[in-house]
Amino acid sequence: MPPPAARRDQLHEPPRFADTNPVVTREEAPSRTDRPRGRRPAAAGRPSGQDLDGSRPGGPRVVVRGRSRSGPPGGGGGRFRRLVTRWGWRAYAIPLLALATVVTLVDLVVSDTATRGSAGASSEPSVAAVAPSAPEASATPGATATAPVEVDAAPSEAPESAAGAPGFVRQGAGSVTVVPGTSQVHGTGPLQRFVVEVEDGIEVDGPSFAAAVEETLADPRSWGNGGRMSFQRVGEAQAGDYAFKVTLISPGSMERYCPGVGTGGYTSCRYGDRAVINLARWATAVPDYQGDIPTYRHYVVNHEVGHALGNGHQECPGPGRLAPVMQQQTLGLEGCAKNAWPYP
Repeated sequence: MPPPAARRDQLHEPPRFADTNPVVTREEAPSRTDRPRGRRPAAAGRPSGQDLDGSRPGGPRVVVRGRSRSGPPGGGGGRFRRLVTRWGWRAYAIPLLALATVVTLVDLVVSDTATRGSAGASSEPSVAAVAPSAPEASATPGATATAPVEVDAAPSEAPESAAGAPGFVRQGAGSVTVVPGTSQVHGTGPLQRFVVEVEDGIEVDGPSFAAAVEETLADPRSWGNGGRMSFQRVGEAQAGDYAFKVTLISPGSMERYCPGVGTGGYTSCRYGDRAVINLARWATAVPDYQGDIPTYRHYVVNHEVGHALGNGHQECPGPGRLAPVMQQQTLGLEGCAKNAWPYP
């Protein structure tokens, strides 16, 4: 047994243990941006059985010296790299697909707009291109019309009287003259002013034709019936203040004042603000009227003015009944009885 002094020295000698956690060191070439790093000193009070990086005994520790961190020193590109690492190929595909979708939608909208614009320009002819030339500028009519053109289409076999029977001129000069003068107001209700025109060179007295139109519209069986509206003819000095025109035109000039509507020089029409009366019909009427020219004149004025006031065509209500004034009586009565008035 050792002496007491030796035993005291042995009690204070630290125990010796075998190194069960050896350190394996790998050396790598340092990069330019790396700074040499040494092992940090152990923290005060750390147990002797624990290594510097906090590992516990039980396996070899690998310390790699000289390896640099990836990326630039400032950490740039780290977000994108993390995004790619997390989403993979979708990080590239989703933005590209979104961009392609936006480009496709914009292309569709632009193409559709261009197609509609070109179709609208080609399908709607200019009114100025088809309107008949006249010495006066046409004003906007006060009455609302259902369509810019209303016409009784010519029958396939028009009677001979339509092609130039004695008593009227087949072809006038093409120009028109406003019948001068102003009439009194006929009837009560909203006032409808109108202008009367006669084609030059057709050998028809303008004031006489204007008087006949006034007589028809002033009748209580006409459109002013029961105070529905009143009528007044105005002359050239007031030609800018009117609702419609009543114009007498020769058969040869009908295509000029009713262009492209198919009168065939036989029927009358309403074109724009004009109620165009065919001189052939004014002079000879139609076969179903059996020579009753005065009654037919009332009918044709009321029918074409009715279009100017916004009324469309009607059918025969039944055999033996009065034909509506808006029936195309010029083409046939269809079993109805002739009638010249809106409110007979």
